[in-house]
Amino acid sequence: MVHMGRGRLRIYLGAAPGVGKTYAMLAEAHRRLERGTDVVVGFVEDHGRRNTAALVTGLETVPRREMTHRGASFTEMDLDALLARRPEAALVDELAHTNVPGCRNAKRWQDVEALLAAGIDVVSTVNIQHLESLGDVVEGITGVRQRETVPDEVVRRADQIELVDMDPQALRRRLAHGNVYAPEKIDAALANYFRPGNLTALRELALLWTADRVDEYLQKYRAEQGIEGTWQARERIVVGLTGGPEGATLVRRAARIAARGSGGELLAVHISRSDGLAGSGSGSSQTLIEQRALVESLGGTFHAVLGDDPAAGLLDFARGVNATQIVLGTSRRPAWQYLYGPGVGATVTRASGDIDVHIVTHEHAAKGLGRLPIRKVTDLGRPRAVAGWLIGLGGPPLLALLLTHTEGLGLSTDMLLFLSLTVCAALVGGLFPAIASALVGSSALNYYFAPPIHTFTIDEPQNIMAVAIFTAVGIAVASVVDLAARRTHQAARSQTEAQTLSALAGTLLRGAPGGDGVLTALLEQVRETFQQDSAVLLERPDPLGPWHTVASAGPHPPERPESADVDVPVGDTLALALRGRVLPAEDRRLLGAFAAQAAVLLERRRLAGEAAAARREAEGNRIRTALLAAVSHDLRTPLAGIKASVTSLRSADVEWDEEDEAELLAGIEAGADRLDHLINNLLDMSRLQTGTVTPLIQETDLDEVVPFALGGVPPEAVRLDVPESLPMIRADGGLLERSLANLVENAVKYSPAGVKVLVKADALVPAGGPGRVELRIVDRGPGVPEDAKERIFAPFQRYGDAPRGAGVGLGLAVARGFVEAMDGTITAEDTPGGGLTMVVSLPVAGRPPGPPEPVPPPPEPMDRASHV
Repeated sequence: MVHMGRGRLRIYLGAAPGVGKTYAMLAEAHRRLERGTDVVVGFVEDHGRRNTAALVTGLETVPRREMTHRGASFTEMDLDALLARRPEAALVDELAHTNVPGCRNAKRWQDVEALLAAGIDVVSTVNIQHLESLGDVVEGITGVRQRETVPDEVVRRADQIELVDMDPQALRRRLAHGNVYAPEKIDAALANYFRPGNLTALRELALLWTADRVDEYLQKYRAEQGIEGTWQARERIVVGLTGGPEGATLVRRAARIAARGSGGELLAVHISRSDGLAGSGSGSSQTLIEQRALVESLGGTFHAVLGDDPAAGLLDFARGVNATQIVLGTSRRPAWQYLYGPGVGATVTRASGDIDVHIVTHEHAAKGLGRLPIRKVTDLGRPRAVAGWLIGLGGPPLLALLLTHTEGLGLSTDMLLFLSLTVCAALVGGLFPAIASALVGSSALNYYFAPPIHTFTIDEPQNIMAVAIFTAVGIAVASVVDLAARRTHQAARSQTEAQTLSALAGTLLRGAPGGDGVLTALLEQVRETFQQDSAVLLERPDPLGPWHTVASAGPHPPERPESADVDVPVGDTLALALRGRVLPAEDRRLLGAFAAQAAVLLERRRLAGEAAAARREAEGNRIRTALLAAVSHDLRTPLAGIKASVTSLRSADVEWDEEDEAELLAGIEAGADRLDHLINNLLDMSRLQTGTVTPLIQETDLDEVVPFALGGVPPEAVRLDVPESLPMIRADGGLLERSLANLVENAVKYSPAGVKVLVKADALVPAGGPGRVELRIVDRGPGVPEDAKERIFAPFQRYGDAPRGAGVGLGLAVARGFVEAMDGTITAEDTPGGGLTMVVSLPVAGRPPGPPEPVPPPPEPMDRASHV
């Protein structure tokens, strides 16, 4: 029975091609058929897979529509026939597919929308890489731009989404066994799109996208059902921060709680009043910045929320994110301040409902808010202050003198005029001139205008009340006006500081951390920001030692902090010194941030230098030790053979026939060749270690280099597949020949007798990216385990049971060193069916006239197991 309303959409979302989403869709169709549902196949692509094709058997299939486009024949889903058939459910494979021109709709997902609108349920499939919003991400991972995509909203609107997932190695084995593609496509698929790293990244994308969708379903259901309580499907810990010194303790405690269970989330929230002030009135912006960095370093997220009631704002946020626990600190207010109310912690605990609340004690409890804050006077400048005091003290007497010569205004009008004068004093001079204006004005009103006049006594009670209200209102208005002026001043200054800190962060990100150039740029920024002549970072070896300059900007920097106009110490041995003008105290906090960053950069530069030196020393020691072992054994072995053969030939006691003599001479030649090979590898590795390899990069034809690289192996041991149509590459022909010779000789050494080593080359031109040529040396030897694929490229490494006389273990190390010097890469991969494949990738010299199109990923499951 077809739905009278809109049909329901079920989507099988594949983590990668080949995981089995079409198979899962067909299995679901059989389950529905057994329950009596009228199910038909609108379009299913089995890609020649026997197991998938077998599941189509037994299901009614609507014949496809034959289409012709540009002389070629195609088959597409027949939407009109499917709508005429009107089944209860239809199977439509490959949701992102682009229809052949001439169909009713351009995209298959639009066909699905038409079926749903007709009341037909649809079961469909799509891979994660075809979601439109992930196009750039997928291209960055795989190097292939997906031409066929489906809008995320189409998939999100599905009534059911089921993730079809598979372990990357299992997927590669499925492909290698031929369960996905024809044998001739397996090698290319495994070597390109179906690399383990690609599959792992795609799998993570699919899991994250699906997890977000599950959260959306949960939030939607709770909203539809009017459920306000939290469901503890996942531990979400919300920690409330005030900007006080206890924040770091609370964040670490909340992080420990979140880490107790798998998948726990940490969310830190700071409630700010809508006027921009901290919710508690005691927060420090610098402390909040540090606490935010701590939260993010622990894997959490930081949120700033506006709300006049911190407790209500915190609870609203916690319920909005479906939090399971709230972490708060013990109040820093002393006991007497609880007369004003129970505090945020008590209010949150009382109103939290089914959200657990943790109140964490700390060393600042009941200590931080013991005294009332001191009001700071706005620094308006001397001219405005003088003008404000003149208005506040001189304005009321002048106004009173003017009003005494004016008849009939009344006491209320006089009060409004004096109040206007108070507001004027506040706007010009700030709080205290305005208070003086209110007090002097109230005295003038009392003396000149409140009966009996010319005395400071008032007969009528209402006049007493009027003068008192005037005084209170005058002071209140003065306070509000001054507060607004101070907030404007603070906002402008905060904006300037934020822009400066943003520029500071940009300076640090534009260069190598801790480098000399970054330090100099930082000091130049300090000089320009604070309008100084020069800035210098000074250091001394100990607290009593002499100062020396680490980095400086500007002419004539100070040589000691004592000779600077401004200096900011960073510990006992480091100081930032400025010369030019003395800075006000309020600028020193921002200057301190610059000084701290300079110290961090300096320390990171030193640590990086020490680490590099330690690595070089350790590598040198290891190579010297290995070299001694090689000289003592591997080089002695061929020398001993040469010595024995020469001694035998020179012996007068033995008459050697021509055959024996030729055999001894051949042994001498073989030993000398082996010595030459070993010594050349040792010299090459020495050049690589000392950085004296300077490749001559030029356009090189791979077809000319490869044959020369095979000169050291028997011709019958290698099979070449290097097309002449390959583009030219950027490489040093001599170094490339040496590298390939080592790789081929290594492959021949480990290949079974009678099995040829394949040397194959292909051009790869990713969409929008630079082209490369890949040369693959494929053997069928014993292979190498995954954890040893990198170790075999280290100097003096021989894998497995290679005999001591087989070489000193430098061939692969030299090959990788030479290739990387030419901006190339060498990686080791498994050969399907057993063996090792060495992949050499080198950049194309320039775009050929007709570059081969990048091969898009197969539309369906694929993978193969690699073995080296």
